[in-house]
Amino acid sequence: MTLHPKVIDLTLDRMWRLLDALGNPQDALPPVIHVAGTNGKGSTLAMIRAGIEGAGQTAHVYTSPHLARFNERIRVAGDLIGDDALSALLDECEAANGGRPITFFEITTCAALLAFARTPADYCLLEVGLGGRLDATNVVARPRLTAITPVSPDHQQYLGDTLPLIAGEKAGILKPGVPCIVGRQQDAALDVIEAAAARLAAPLLVRGQHWHTDIQHGRLVFQDETGLLDLPLPNLPGPHQIDNAGAALAALRCLRIAPAAFEAAVTRAEWPARMQRLRRGPLPDAAPRAELWLDGGHNPAAGDALAATLAGMPRRPTRLVCGMLNTKDVAGYLRPLAAHADSLTAISIPDEANTLPAEATADAARGAGLRADIADSALDAVRAIAAADPEARILICGSLYLAGNVLRDNG
Repeated sequence: MTLHPKVIDLTLDRMWRLLDALGNPQDALPPVIHVAGTNGKGSTLAMIRAGIEGAGQTAHVYTSPHLARFNERIRVAGDLIGDDALSALLDECEAANGGRPITFFEITTCAALLAFARTPADYCLLEVGLGGRLDATNVVARPRLTAITPVSPDHQQYLGDTLPLIAGEKAGILKPGVPCIVGRQQDAALDVIEAAAARLAAPLLVRGQHWHTDIQHGRLVFQDETGLLDLPLPNLPGPHQIDNAGAALAALRCLRIAPAAFEAAVTRAEWPARMQRLRRGPLPDAAPRAELWLDGGHNPAAGDALAATLAGMPRRPTRLVCGMLNTKDVAGYLRPLAAHADSLTAISIPDEANTLPAEATADAARGAGLRADIADSALDAVRAIAAADPEARILICGSLYLAGNVLRDNG
């Protein structure tokens, strides 16, 4: 297969060409829910999926990136795609592409759409890979629903260096007349989204205007014009999941899915490496008295969300094990975490060309006011922390690539 020289090249020309050669599977999908945003889109999509399945219906799901196995990106009517089926689809897409340049994400997106078009399901959930307007997933002419989770600075080299520019790229998934669920936004982002929706006559359902979420008496309370829902707190930990749950519930209401969907959405969602507790495997075995967590957030907004999550947990000495990419705002990510952590052990991300060297991560941590040292691996870091502080809370964080490596190594 001839891949495009650029790993990321935001344009839809190659997608349209290959989809046309494949018979335009994007036009034969079940009702599509298309989700964009900087933070929270994966968790929101996971809750929508849990709600759909809790109501006894099925959904195709396309997400990225994967953590341990590529198959995680493609769920066909609820089940992870099998190796043989995936291989056959990719061979078919490669043959249709005829050796012309195409990116890895583009050809795998085409393979997913082909799988979804050929298998019955009630819904099809598509997560934007990067941006929105020119993302490879943005090829469905009329989705049933779109959603935009919180927008914040990230991937500025591709999406623009101001919040309005980034929001404009995310708003590129809006379609004429198609409703859009809008999560918590800064005013500069919301202004852009509202202007784009007005041009397209796309109805918006905006957090704080059309729907509201709150915690009352240890319960999640959601309210919109249809009425009030009194539900358990989300099983995905962290206060930011309250808003993500609200967006998912607003989407399920808009889809008019059976009431059984609502509690299922907040209690059955699965989304690894988002404040995931690690209880079994070599890492927990290396620190049997510690509390071990894994999180893949990697930008300043994720740092804020993680800090708020730690602030809401019972007090316990907290030690970070952190590895990041050299394309990320490391200082911006670590700054909010410094007040809630007692130390940081920096590592490089194994087998990742764009890893930030551990020394640079440690320097950034010291700049944020954290005591920092270096280890060769996550396992070495956990062992050293456990030897010095056996009952610590250990949080491995900083990158989805690191999280995937940890999950693979931990079994």
